[in-house]
Amino acid sequence: MKAAVVVFPGSNCDRDLKVALERAGADVTMVWHKDTEMPAGIDLIAIPGGFSFGDYLRCGAIAANSPICRAVVAHAERGGYVLGICNGFQVLTETGLLPGVLLRNAGLKYICKPVDLTVETADSAFTSGYGAGAVITVPIAHHDGNYFADDTTLTRLEGEDRVAFRYVDNPNGSARDIAGLLSQNRRVLGMMPHPERMADPLHGNTEGRVLFESVVGALEAA
Repeated sequence: MKAAVVVFPGSNCDRDLKVALERAGADVTMVWHKDTEMPAGIDLIAIPGGFSFGDYLRCGAIAANSPICRAVVAHAERGGYVLGICNGFQVLTETGLLPGVLLRNAGLKYICKPVDLTVETADSAFTSGYGAGAVITVPIAHHDGNYFADDTTLTRLEGEDRVAFRYVDNPNGSARDIAGLLSQNRRVLGMMPHPERMADPLHGNTEGRVLFESVVGALEAA
């Protein structure tokens, strides 16, 4: 199974994401934002956390217009798998691959701490290893993690079982406690919490590793 981790100026979780995917069994290539094509045979594209382009304009907005993001969108439109974590989630909303937007935290402060999440659906390659209703602990580290969409969109997302994770104790004001979302074909996941920071026993637990093992296993089986 081959994965690509996209790197922007300001990415700071790219190596962590690469290590987490490799430990789950993926062959990982780092791809620079100015590249125009993905390496041949890529199954999963992962967009890491950080502060792409210094979070100027809107978080993720400049990155979404980088040359490589045209290849990311094309990959997703062909039915390829995409994972966006934190700043990566912001990039996915800016490209239109996921609905809604990430706003400034309701408390107007940067938040960095472990939080509890409820796994809302097991019906995806990313979450199948958990089981619906499981509660996991994963860190957050963001200033603009307040997910917003209009009520019609939120109701549609819930009706289509596309909410992947919810906050147990909402830290940032996200609408309906949403911490992670799936695309309509369930092959694109965006989430604000950082599973790559709970993927090694030295991190305190390995509940994040399950996500990487789930998607790598699913793609290997396919």
